[in-house]
Amino acid sequence: MAKTRASYVCTACGAVSTKWAGQCADCESWNTLEETASAPPAGTGARTVGYAGNAQAISRLADVTYSEDSRTPTGIGELDRVLGGGLVPGSVTLLGGDPGIGKSTLLIQTLAALSAQQPGLYVSGEESMQQIKLRAMRLSLAADDMQLLAETCVERIVATAQKHTPSTLVIDSIQTIYSDALQSAPGSVAQVRESAAQLVRFAKQSGVALLIVGHVTKEGQLAGPRVLEHMVDTVLYFEGEAGSRLRMVRSVKNRFGAVNELGVFAMEESGLIGINNPSAIFLSRHDEPVSGSVIMSVMEGTRPLLVELQALVEDSHLGNPRRLAVGVDGARLAMLLAVMHRHGGITLHDQDVYLNAVGGVRIAETAADLPMLLACLSSLRDRPAPQDLIAFGEIGLAGEVRPVPNGLDRLRTAAKHGFKRAIVPLRNLPKPAPKGIELVGVSRLSEAIDHFV
Repeated sequence: MAKTRASYVCTACGAVSTKWAGQCADCESWNTLEETASAPPAGTGARTVGYAGNAQAISRLADVTYSEDSRTPTGIGELDRVLGGGLVPGSVTLLGGDPGIGKSTLLIQTLAALSAQQPGLYVSGEESMQQIKLRAMRLSLAADDMQLLAETCVERIVATAQKHTPSTLVIDSIQTIYSDALQSAPGSVAQVRESAAQLVRFAKQSGVALLIVGHVTKEGQLAGPRVLEHMVDTVLYFEGEAGSRLRMVRSVKNRFGAVNELGVFAMEESGLIGINNPSAIFLSRHDEPVSGSVIMSVMEGTRPLLVELQALVEDSHLGNPRRLAVGVDGARLAMLLAVMHRHGGITLHDQDVYLNAVGGVRIAETAADLPMLLACLSSLRDRPAPQDLIAFGEIGLAGEVRPVPNGLDRLRTAAKHGFKRAIVPLRNLPKPAPKGIELVGVSRLSEAIDHFV
């Protein structure tokens, strides 16, 4: 059999070279050549026309048969929510997060819960088996049947998994795995791509549910080639503030469930504990009304969450007043303040504005526009908002209040938590309204300000 040889591919233009060089000869980019495995050239014994290889049969879409994928619950409710109901046989899940945030803890808890009903294999390239044993003892896990392997060669990992046929395979982590076909060090772009490709191929062929841990960069992105996220079926990110016991797992890609679904955990001595009602944590009920605090409803996947937005507006002693936002988009805050000046008649050009989403949650949807401005207005005038008030809605540059998706689900969650009044976009008014909550529909920002004050 011909030996597999290495080639070098430019990550900027895709040009292929037989040897490494500091500069790509095609696009003249520096330090962009990465090693990759390539098949040897085909023999040239006889002259052929066209491409070599055997033709494969094709099928009509109507003739393709399918069966519903049977999911296996992990035993951890919040993780099942993020995955879409559980693990699918043959699926590949990539879990990323900051160091020490709880990736290995969550996966060993998951494998311990699954090992009671089906065999699982935990492959560690960073820790010894004694360290894994100590973690399991510290977490008080009943996982005597869990299978462990300390190995970093992907070929030996696949061979071992083929021999023992586990139903769930955990790789911790992909940056420590290497392939014998390449000469580069573990963690390089080529090694990560080749090792992940072999593991994904094995999972699809054998039906093993594969869970992979991935390191992240200083910017919070998964380390390695971007193609790694395209190769897998599900991509999960661990989120959480340093020093806080709250941990959030968010799905940014899921071929078997909803995207942007959120699972909330609390880090305890016994490991990660799922929180079934996270709104109770994000809401800090004050003993008395305080200015600058407004409650909003944010959709995380299919779950409505009630989050408290706190604003502080103070006289600025700088020539350029500060605009600082934590948990929300700072650029959008600056834009909304300009809209409030033009269409609400309220100017903050000489004020420092600080905005924070309580609990460390990150809000990316536009439903936070109206609560953000109402919180700033409350702090500016030092007028506390009613404690039983909730608001949500998108604000346009023309001062209009636009509707947001899932308005009825947001209102039902607010009514369940005891809120009595809601300022919402006019087109989000449901018929009939949920019981126990008074709805105020507004179509302009000026109307919302009049109802709020």
